[in-house]
Amino acid sequence: MKTLSVSSGGAVGKRLPPPGEPFITIDDVTVRVRDRFILPGTAWEIRTGESWAILGANGAGKTSLARVLTDDVPTTRGRVVRHHRDAARERIGWVSPELQERLLGIEEDRVEEGGCAGRDGTPETARETILSGPAAGKGAGRLFGRLIRRLGIEYLQDRPMRHLSTGEMRKVLIARALMKAPRLLVLDEPFGGIDAASREELTALFDDLMAEGVQLVLVTHRADEIPRGIDRVLCVKGGRVVLQGRRADVLAEWMRTGTDDGEPSPVPPRRAAQQDAAPEILLEMKGVRVTFGDVVLLDGLDWTVRRGENWAVLGPNGAGKTTLLNLITGDNLQGYANEIRLFGMLKGSGETVWEIRQRIGVVSSELQVRYRRGIQARDVVASGLYDSVGLFRRLDPGARSQVEEWMDLLGILPLAERAFDGLSYGERRMVLIARAMVKSPQLLILDEPCQGLDAGNRRKMLKLIDRIGGATGTRILYVSHYEDEIPTCINRILRLERPKPEADSPC
Repeated sequence: MKTLSVSSGGAVGKRLPPPGEPFITIDDVTVRVRDRFILPGTAWEIRTGESWAILGANGAGKTSLARVLTDDVPTTRGRVVRHHRDAARERIGWVSPELQERLLGIEEDRVEEGGCAGRDGTPETARETILSGPAAGKGAGRLFGRLIRRLGIEYLQDRPMRHLSTGEMRKVLIARALMKAPRLLVLDEPFGGIDAASREELTALFDDLMAEGVQLVLVTHRADEIPRGIDRVLCVKGGRVVLQGRRADVLAEWMRTGTDDGEPSPVPPRRAAQQDAAPEILLEMKGVRVTFGDVVLLDGLDWTVRRGENWAVLGPNGAGKTTLLNLITGDNLQGYANEIRLFGMLKGSGETVWEIRQRIGVVSSELQVRYRRGIQARDVVASGLYDSVGLFRRLDPGARSQVEEWMDLLGILPLAERAFDGLSYGERRMVLIARAMVKSPQLLILDEPCQGLDAGNRRKMLKLIDRIGGATGTRILYVSHYEDEIPTCINRILRLERPKPEADSPC
């Protein structure tokens, strides 16, 4: 595979000091996150030529440590020494789920404030997002072309960011970070929402970048996704750095002591009143066709979901999975132009969106973006009782008990009074599953529910989904790019394929 140079002047390594010299030193640093202090007395040195992976559980402090490198979190003691001009923040690329949420949040705010998403009344496109960061200067146009070809996102460049899938957005953000020709590239869960083939392509890209001299810091929950070129690993546990050093030595010790699966299998409550009222056919689609401009996203889809069936919806990025789910939830208005029946009712025959949503629970990245204004985690869960984004009424004792029952079941009750947007990405995902289930829905839509979860929480989540799908009346529609994470309760599979290049999907 041809090497991709991200420097307009040639190989990146030519202007770096010799390998092995200090690049960035974190000396006796403590980080403040809102009203908490974590990573006390942290010492970490990145030398030129080194690339690192940061491992740890949800909420352990991985992202906060990575953000010290980019000056995005306050430190209350110690110092961060940048030994080379290429270690300055301006030369560091940054990709993370939080950045993705922030950019999408800006688009949501523009829609709310002005009824449109751009200065000229049009949504921001993928091209505009890629070019919105600091560019590489002279030669930026050529670099843009090389990047979108290498990442396979040429077909996305004129699509609105708000209409891309999670995986497609992640590729756009990687291109955006590389446009500044970074000397250090910090990647927080870069494989989230990415299909298997694209994960292999991204891994090859990262290896090529390291071969050029770009240093990587990869934040991940999955040791098996660490590219070969990363030779150093740092592990965080309980807000402290507990291990760091050569990859083989650290991973061997981490696997021996750092992964504890002692959690009991959660047993969800069964509130039968709503679940047992479900009709024989929960969802029926006949000849569904959805377009975006001149592009056909879904064409002639026939699909029926019956009582007792739990479905996995599989397919690569751009195959239409997000479009399909949005037809069900009512977030895509073309659902009303098609023959779609939900719980026996034809869409557009008089039912309201709220009547449909009251019977559906949802976990998705799109929903997660909407909660970003300091609401407490308990109130996020409680809002699921009313299908609102935010809580606008006082909970009665029974409702409060339901909320705390589900939070306790998932082990997140200690987070109840924490601000939702102050939690780690994985912790927020656990809060959303509690929000989805608190009303005992007839249909539970799980769009990449394990995204951002560490190994222990992934196992807990999959056990819980199995219990829900097997021991309650709730039926499951489960979307994932990891086929080894399909719960055993899944007994049906719908596999979508991405259209040919001239009809590629934005969703």
